[in-house]
Amino acid sequence: MPDTPTVSQNEAASQFEIRSDDRVGFLEYSKQGDTLDLVRTEVPTPLEGRGYGSALARAALEYAREHHLKVIPTCRFIRAYMERHQEYDDLLA
Repeated sequence: MPDTPTVSQNEAASQFEIRSDDRVGFLEYSKQGDTLDLVRTEVPTPLEGRGYGSALARAALEYAREHHLKVIPTCRFIRAYMERHQEYDDLLA
């Protein structure tokens, strides 16, 4: 099983990121007031199937919880992730 990928937040680009070699997987967001809109998740094809999307989702949702933000899951991947992980239901806007 591969190591858990490290997620960083790139505030300037409004996204959470995972870097692997010269590739970047990201979860784009928009933050307004006490709401975090999780807009789009993209993982490069060579990195798919390694849990990068889930790691990005988890990092964003934990960030929202830590900062007392409500989440709008605009991204289909994030919406599906939240349906499978109901421990994040309290974050829904």
